[in-house]
Amino acid sequence: MALVLLTFTGVAVLGVLAVRVGIEVARFSRAVAEGTERLGRAADELERAAAPLATRSGRVRREISPGVGTEIREE
Repeated sequence: MALVLLTFTGVAVLGVLAVRVGIEVARFSRAVAEGTERLGRAADELERAAAPLATRSGRVRREISPGVGTEIREE
């Protein structure tokens, strides 16, 4: 009888631990999803901010002169 009680207690403890692991996995997956969304929004914001700079950089030409270094000239 004691063996049956110990077995039941062991299974109950394992069940409780399995539920706790499941809850932590769900919380972790929500955190990963939130982080992924934040990274996506940051990438979109960076892309929007970089667009005017990329357009402007097309008008700027860099020329390297020997012994002088880099000069930036507006066209």
